Amino acid sequence: MDTIIFDVDDTLYDQLKPFKNAFTSNFKHLTDISIEKLYISSRKHSERLFDKSEAGTVSLLELHTYRIMAACKEFEIEINENEAITFQRTYEEEQKKITLYPEIERLLELLSHKGKQLGILTNGPHQHQLMKINQLGLTRWIPEEHIFISGAIGSAKPALLAFETVEKKLLLNKNHTVYIGDSFDNDVIGAKKAGWYSIWMNHRKKDIPLSSIQPDKIIHTPKELLDLMVATHNIRS
Repeated sequence: MDTIIFDVDDTLYDQLKPFKNAFTSNFKHLTDISIEKLYISSRKHSERLFDKSEAGTVSLLELHTYRIMAACKEFEIEINENEAITFQRTYEEEQKKITLYPEIERLLELLSHKGKQLGILTNGPHQHQLMKINQLGLTRWIPEEHIFISGAIGSAKPALLAFETVEKKLLLNKNHTVYIGDSFDNDVIGAKKAGWYSIWMNHRKKDIPLSSIQPDKIIHTPKELLDLMVATHNIRS
């Protein structure tokens, strides 16, 4: 592959970690719950309102409060709107501390040294995603003009337009392009419909959906991804 495009959230870093830190900080009395399951639930509820948030019919604050309140309700935990807002503020502060998986940092270094064209395609508000991209230091390997955020380009995954925008800007050959992401619906389906190669970062070990569209490869850890890319691109790890 000549071009490797990455998702950001829960692909390049562990998004559970800031969520867990925020939850334990705000709800110290809730010790008998699987925070990972709660996190997965919150992501599911976030996806339900994401399109409305992108369109501006639902505010970002409404999205943020809804997803944690709805996730908690699934586990028979009642929190009010003020508690949800406080949780979100803590979560955002924790996101300012995120770091790349060590294997991902090594992979980016190797691919960059090999001369591969690298890029980012991520969903979310422009400034918020840019904050995370800067915190992760991704511009060490990926030029700013290779970073595509749905809030800035006006189209979100899995819409074909989002992937076509990247194609046109980078003049890439879709037959030699791979997209790596953790969301089956947004990343796998979006990339495959665009005609790209797809690697599903399924480190949350989600069930494989019954779909006519399937990823080309499934990996479960950043180490697996590093080993796969090293072998595929004949680079030294």
